[in-house]
Amino acid sequence: MRILVSGGAGYIGSHTAKELARAGYEPVVLDNLRNGHRWAVRWGPMVEMDLADREGLVGVFRRYEIGAVVHFAALAYVGESLLSPAEYFRNNVVNTLNLLDTMRGCGVNQIVFSSTCATYGNPEHLPIRENHPQRPVNPYGESKLMVERMLDWYGQAYGLAWTALRYFNAAGADPDGELGEVHDPETHIIPRAIAAALGDIPELEVFGTDYETPDGTAVRDYVHVTDLAQAHVNALERLARGAGNIALNLGTGRGHSVREVIGMVEEFGRRKVPVRNCPRRAGDPPTLVADASRAASELGWIPRHSSLPTVIETAWRWYSCFRANSDQFRGRVT
Repeated sequence: MRILVSGGAGYIGSHTAKELARAGYEPVVLDNLRNGHRWAVRWGPMVEMDLADREGLVGVFRRYEIGAVVHFAALAYVGESLLSPAEYFRNNVVNTLNLLDTMRGCGVNQIVFSSTCATYGNPEHLPIRENHPQRPVNPYGESKLMVERMLDWYGQAYGLAWTALRYFNAAGADPDGELGEVHDPETHIIPRAIAAALGDIPELEVFGTDYETPDGTAVRDYVHVTDLAQAHVNALERLARGAGNIALNLGTGRGHSVREVIGMVEEFGRRKVPVRNCPRRAGDPPTLVADASRAASELGWIPRHSSLPTVIETAWRWYSCFRANSDQFRGRVT
């Protein structure tokens, strides 16, 4: 079966395309390359296109005889969404509507959607379960929640079969060293800590040191990107079996503080991470940890690569490799 992977040239999308190919599917990547990378598309054809191009989408579905969709394509910077909510709703919501209507018109009724724990907003209890109230505190989380609601209504009205996967903190890199995290700007703590350790940025900003956590810094649930990718394959296979529509958390159930992450980077790299302590960022809760037991029972999903040492090791090896060979990566063509 050919699977359309929208946003498949991005961080999580490219890892998922690799896992789909391993599982015997043919991933067809659709990406406008605003945030994705052509070199990351290596396991199937790529179409450079925006989801706003409805006519072009129809052509892709027909040309490749798409059987199902894994949908990643989205803008995903929380701070940017606060400054440009219109752009986020247009790109993340309206363009997803184009995709869903194209699926309807082409007779494709299975989709796995890349959602986020940002749909929950500030946690009322921990660990966070799927029945936690969804009250986003930024347009990014709101846009993802809107899509979840669209999926639900399309399921009820048109028979769409869907799964929404709510990620916690994606981290790490492909254990084989073929893929990894490359964002511009890079906002995630692990690659920034590595960059600071290697002298590529002057320091790592730590936003908040006075939280009610064991060491005063924010605690997050880091889940390895390869584990996230495997969850998408499992979700597709579950839909193929005719299982019902569902939203699931993807996390480890264990949190690590910013200081723990810094300490692990220093331990692995044997280098000091220069740090600058900064005030808390508005909207950042002290702790975000998932209850992912439902993903285990529904998908048979176990995060096998998500220990913090493995996350840091794979991220460091990837960062070092890309740093030394960035021109070669950018020169690759699909």
